[in-house]
Amino acid sequence: MSDNKHIVIIPGDGIGPEVTNQAIRALDAIGKKFGHQFSYSFALMGADAIDKTGDPLPQETIDLCKQADAILVGAVGHPKYDLDPSAKVRPEQGLLKIRKELGLFANIRPVSTYPSLYHLSPVKSSLLEHVDIVIYRELTGGIYFGKKELNEAGTEASDLCIYNKDEITRISHLAFSHAQQRKRKLTLVDKSNVLETSRLWRKTVTAMAAEYPEVELNCMYVDNAAMQLIINPSQFDVVLTENMFGDILSDEASVLAGSLGMLPSASIGTGTALFEPVHGSYPQAAGKDIANPVGAILSAAMLLDHLGMKEEANTIRHAVEWTTQNGFVTKDIDPMNFYFTSTIGELVSDCIMNKTDEAIHKANILIRKSTII
Repeated sequence: MSDNKHIVIIPGDGIGPEVTNQAIRALDAIGKKFGHQFSYSFALMGADAIDKTGDPLPQETIDLCKQADAILVGAVGHPKYDLDPSAKVRPEQGLLKIRKELGLFANIRPVSTYPSLYHLSPVKSSLLEHVDIVIYRELTGGIYFGKKELNEAGTEASDLCIYNKDEITRISHLAFSHAQQRKRKLTLVDKSNVLETSRLWRKTVTAMAAEYPEVELNCMYVDNAAMQLIINPSQFDVVLTENMFGDILSDEASVLAGSLGMLPSASIGTGTALFEPVHGSYPQAAGKDIANPVGAILSAAMLLDHLGMKEEANTIRHAVEWTTQNGFVTKDIDPMNFYFTSTIGELVSDCIMNKTDEAIHKANILIRKSTII
């Protein structure tokens, strides 16, 4: 394994650049500690790309990504497009296109809880114990990529949802394989009592289960799964589902961790893998140094996992756990006692470099703390 890795950075929009900077800080600390050399190229995507080039995903970005070892993305999106339903060019088109261009058909979203944050979650603390879920979301098929039509009068619209067996099979193999390495439980989430595409999912995945006899397969309707994620989340291990259901359920699952800002994700497939926090661009917080960088930092940990750097990835995760255990959290987690985005990033980096022993106490960093008195 080469110690030299080239990473394309797509800072994106809103808080994207701020949280991505903290992820880069963590990667640089890992590089120093373990003797790796990470080099970076910066590229455009999203609203920032539209403003500068007129294209949500310039060809230059695609070319850079195809040559990289991995891609780290901040977030894309801007209200001037979100609030204009008639906009023909939109930031999210860049994200959808890069998934297609790179063949990134599987989105992997781990959801873990932190005991020190239980009291801040809207879900009862007793329900959060032992929650450790990985959601496998199919990423390049389904209703998001189907044909879209609007009649001339603007009074009727349709979105076509299409899946084929090969699309279902390739991500299901990944989910089954991961379940083998964990608790050997896989839950397929669908709506097979109503949707033909869901019936194909259930038929295909059920047939595949024979190849993985040690994995217990459960099938669950999406409406029930949405409820079960809140009333009994610890029952889940690996969750497999289609594009739209996975998008919605993984955002719902974020409340278990305390905030959408805590969750990372990986998008993998046939091309260069892409890593990004689950949250959006949150433009209202842009430039205020209050956004939660943990999702971006943990995305960097998933990036290291993908590059075969398991110890390095776990070092980042340990550093994040250290910050939460010691009450170093951002405003989305604790509105009364919170720390700046850059402060969290610095503390994670310090922890990676073993600088967080007797030398660091809350009193020493109060000057970098945002408090309400």
